[in-house]
Amino acid sequence: MRATLGLGGNLDNPVRAMALALRTLDGRDDVTVVAVSRVYRTPPWGKTDQSFFYNSCAAVDTTLSPEALLDVCLEIEREMKRVRIERWGPRTIDIDVLTYGDIEQTEPLLTIPHPRMTERGFVLMPLADFAADLMVSGRKVADWLGDVDVEGIEISDESHEWWRTA
Repeated sequence: MRATLGLGGNLDNPVRAMALALRTLDGRDDVTVVAVSRVYRTPPWGKTDQSFFYNSCAAVDTTLSPEALLDVCLEIEREMKRVRIERWGPRTIDIDVLTYGDIEQTEPLLTIPHPRMTERGFVLMPLADFAADLMVSGRKVADWLGDVDVEGIEISDESHEWWRTA
């Protein structure tokens, strides 16, 4: 099944952390990274008195269930010393399951599509790099992107291969 992930962070070296997370996922037998966005430098969202974030998105093909994919992502976060102190606060790495095929579900641990993804330029801009036509909640990613604030979001790395070497 094809799933999309959102990655980000603003502590230590977030680009390196995102690259390591993607290489870890790609090294598994049950997940293959098939597309990766450019890296974006983005203003903090929600809690604004913190450093800029770096964000990217990826598409993966997986044999894992949505919940198992989330578990793998959370385990990678834990291995990379992600600590959840405050909502929208600083972090070394964050990995969100954005979409999983055509599945729409609202479960206590995992809502698909990600419940706030269509409101966030820092998710939609990188996702549109490789999935502008992906349908999310009845609209294309590119159409959602046209409705959100993208002020201050800038490309940090033009390459789609940054994750292989960072």
